[in-house]
Amino acid sequence: MQVPAIHGERVLTDLDFARLSKLIDPQDETLLAEVLAAADVTGSRAVQADVVTMNSQMEVADITTGRTQVLTLCYPRDAAPAAGLISVLSPVGTALLGLKSGDRAVWHTPDGQVCEAAVTRICHQPEASGDFLS
Repeated sequence: MQVPAIHGERVLTDLDFARLSKLIDPQDETLLAEVLAAADVTGSRAVQADVVTMNSQMEVADITTGRTQVLTLCYPRDAAPAAGLISVLSPVGTALLGLKSGDRAVWHTPDGQVCEAAVTRICHQPEASGDFLS
């Protein structure tokens, strides 16, 4: 599998990296495994406030339609897509992980359609609010 091209680098906190590494089988070639292998890892206290970390809430704009929506990147057990809680294991969740405000995420739907959205702003990032353990 190849990580879709994005504008910008992927940055993960050390805590997110450790927790997400436990969700994947290192022998499987998943998109999340590739993202983890290629990401820059930094401390939770050092991550910039404009980075999509786990449990971040962000506004994204569909590149084709311009439609915006607010999504929260979460762990699979907390996912509720209708409420905007997007699992990091979903194609869109993996595509958003580690991006910065202004970056574009590209992913494929289960039927093979290519989607692209821009992260227009970070509404809430746990680390920026002083929460280094979520």
